Amino acid sequence: MAHEILIVDDEDDIREQIAGILEDEGYQTRTAGSGEAALEAVAARLPSLVILDVWLTGSAYDGLQVLDLLKRDHPALQIVMISGHGTVDMAVNATKKGAYDFIAKPFQTDVLLHTIERALNDIKLKRENEALKTLTGGAEAELIGISNAMQEVRKTIDRVANTDSRVMITGPAGAGKSAVARLIHKRSQRDDGPFVVLNCATLDEDNFEAALFGREPNGETARMVGLLEQAHMGTLLLDEVADMPPAVQGKIVRVLHSQRFQRLGGSHWVDVNVRVLATTNRDLQEAMQAGQFREDLYYRLNVVPLTIPPLENRRDDIPLLAEHLMLRSAKSKGRAAQPLSAEAVTALQAHDWPGNVWELANVVERLLLSSQVGEMIKADSVAKAIGEDGVDVLRWERAQEVMNQPLREAREAFEREYLLFHLTRFGGNISRTAEFVEMDRAALHRKLKGLGVHNVLRGGKE
Repeated sequence: MAHEILIVDDEDDIREQIAGILEDEGYQTRTAGSGEAALEAVAARLPSLVILDVWLTGSAYDGLQVLDLLKRDHPALQIVMISGHGTVDMAVNATKKGAYDFIAKPFQTDVLLHTIERALNDIKLKRENEALKTLTGGAEAELIGISNAMQEVRKTIDRVANTDSRVMITGPAGAGKSAVARLIHKRSQRDDGPFVVLNCATLDEDNFEAALFGREPNGETARMVGLLEQAHMGTLLLDEVADMPPAVQGKIVRVLHSQRFQRLGGSHWVDVNVRVLATTNRDLQEAMQAGQFREDLYYRLNVVPLTIPPLENRRDDIPLLAEHLMLRSAKSKGRAAQPLSAEAVTALQAHDWPGNVWELANVVERLLLSSQVGEMIKADSVAKAIGEDGVDVLRWERAQEVMNQPLREAREAFEREYLLFHLTRFGGNISRTAEFVEMDRAALHRKLKGLGVHNVLRGGKE
């Protein structure tokens, strides 16, 4: 997806020349012939980058004054200055004021294109760095796992990422919905554009509209560019969309239909080109029946439904996830990663993980911080790191009861608990359980039936 570049120069032929060069390279362009027109163009919609002439004949503002005003209101906006009368002092002054670079006219095409490419890459790098600062345990731009469930998720991502279809990503908290959204953006044609997140659960109605649509200056505050406009030529993620205030939902429906809106306090329309993704951990069908979520918004957002399974339904992924999270946590803490014993991994797989990947990340970090350098992490350490719920990973509460039973009944009780433990660990997969416990699959079937373990068999896999 192309970036949009605003070209500001008082000479028509220069504007047309630069616009032609950039459009041949796939960029979208707008032009302005004066400082006032440049400010109006930026106010109408924030561009990806501005090419700004220093000398603007007949304009109320020269290029350096426009630079000051743009950097005041939009500090992150990249601006490349150009001039046919450039000096070293002028270039130094422009960069001190915040210009990305200074190019003297007549310029070479490859120099101009290389400068623009570097500036846009710097923007992308800054966005990625900011995103990394906000990442938590499960929200990373990659999905770890070999389970059938995760393979299906990846197939859906591969199928829809390179389209502009809207995707509704559902799943429990901490399962990785934001990670999926980031991956869809990363693999799309909008990868070079911004990935902007609006957390619908953290804003009240008044602040929500200002954050989303922006606000025009009112004499006391400067113009505020909203997240929808910031996402132009990129992707906007409506995170936990079920928490969006009802009054805003209708406005979003209109934006999705027309791709245009008005800032608060404004009267002119802002046109945008934005792909919208949404996540939720709630049942939107129930929310619609309760009158809490608009049906027309649901059907506009739910073009491609994608469900992320909870971690307890993909226990096969836990060994790889735990290793990945251990390496990542060790790197962030400046420590060496600690090895997990086979028993520790088994204990991790036995836990139900109500907090999903976020909870697993926290437990792995506790294991790292509580272990000695070079020490193999054992199962009892896992139980302590999980906390009160983790005690049951290792403790068999029926031990005292079984000790008072005859040997045959005690053995059956132990075998039942033992096999249930490993069936749970392997997600009900009979073949993998049989391989681990070193039994023939048919013999394991007979054993489970003899022990009265039927529910797992019905839900299990071969």
